[in-house]
Amino acid sequence: MKKVIGSVIGGAVLMAASTSVMAVAPGGANCGWGNLLFKGAKGIPSHVVAVTTNGTTGNNTFGITSGTNGCDASGRLTYGGRDMVQVSSIFDEFSEDVARGHGDAMNTVAVLVGVEQSDRSTFSKVMHENFALIFPNENVTAQQAMLSVNEIMKSDSRLVKYAV
Repeated sequence: MKKVIGSVIGGAVLMAASTSVMAVAPGGANCGWGNLLFKGAKGIPSHVVAVTTNGTTGNNTFGITSGTNGCDASGRLTYGGRDMVQVSSIFDEFSEDVARGHGDAMNTVAVLVGVEQSDRSTFSKVMHENFALIFPNENVTAQQAMLSVNEIMKSDSRLVKYAV
């Protein structure tokens, strides 16, 4: 019975920690005591224990806010996993909203790419003005459209801060 409980707890810890290791670590790759204690170690167990050490002691939060513990908050966070919300599920509505220049799907995409409330009208206007670039033909995919959206944001002085 102890082995079963230990396995369940171990599995839960691995699942919880694995969500943390998919992104570039908040505070940077060198952030936290766990990274210091397990410096040079490789493999899932080392990463899980390092993440757990950082999380349970709260030293990442302190390091990020104070600029200590090897932490640096100046970099942009990234995520290498699958998107939690797929634009493809609202793709038709998004294309209609871009054509109109406003709408709920357009607002949803703006939120997904991190556009602040104060810049959403600019986002809508710029996307509307560039409809032909985002949707050059009827066979464009959601992924292709989102790549175009990102490129268009890079070329706009107000939206460039949201581009990746």
